[in-house]
Amino acid sequence: MPDNNNNNLLQPNNLVAINTLEDDDDDEIDLAQIFFELKKNILFLIMALILGGGAGYAVSRFVLVPTYTSTSMIYVMSKETTLTSLADLQIGSQLTSDYKVLVTARTVMEDVIKKLKIEDMDYLDLRRKITLVNPQNTRILNISVLDTDPNRAKQLTDAVSECASDYIADIMEQDPPKIIEYGEIPLKKTGPHTGRNALIAAAAFFLITAGFIVISTITNDTIRTEDDIENYFNLPVLAAIPEKDPEAAKKADQYHYAYRKKDHK
Repeated sequence: MPDNNNNNLLQPNNLVAINTLEDDDDDEIDLAQIFFELKKNILFLIMALILGGGAGYAVSRFVLVPTYTSTSMIYVMSKETTLTSLADLQIGSQLTSDYKVLVTARTVMEDVIKKLKIEDMDYLDLRRKITLVNPQNTRILNISVLDTDPNRAKQLTDAVSECASDYIADIMEQDPPKIIEYGEIPLKKTGPHTGRNALIAAAAFFLITAGFIVISTITNDTIRTEDDIENYFNLPVLAAIPEKDPEAAKKADQYHYAYRKKDHK
């Protein structure tokens, strides 16, 4: 009687499964080999760190334009609102959320641009420069403006506060919110963050270099040693033919096979 087990192994589906298992064995990644390749190229990795950090620092220091931030503050509660009840406090918190929307309204932005006679900016550009922050448990709204010119940053934040105060009073039919503090001319730049950019660039260069080494190691299927023959073909090495140059003798000692000069006479 025919051997059913052997016949089952010869079925197409089983052959595909066997081939898949063999392919999986061939596709295994030797982590130890990758580690040693990275260790062997440690100088290149260090150079990548240095070059990346230097490039990031140079770009941040000499290419990117410095930016400055000036901040003004307005008080949300109006004269008509008292602080005698919890309801008043809740109203203040709700007004803060409303003010955040009204401060950056298109009408306010256009009024600021007209007031300062700015020609190289539209209301969308100005809106992107503004950051609104409401400190926790307060009814104060901080209006910060980011600009490449510290003097213009102060002028913008002051103008935004004044125009927004008038606009809010008109829309909500109440007394204008009080401006607690006008902006100052910033003496310290907000950005770019030179140190942080240098670290990011150094890390990026390092990862790119390490990735290139890893990919080169994985895709390199060159037969270089006896172990490669056993790994790739699952065949034992019966003999090795020595090379003629002196480097071959060193390799012979390294891989433990005999090298004799008289064989090449």
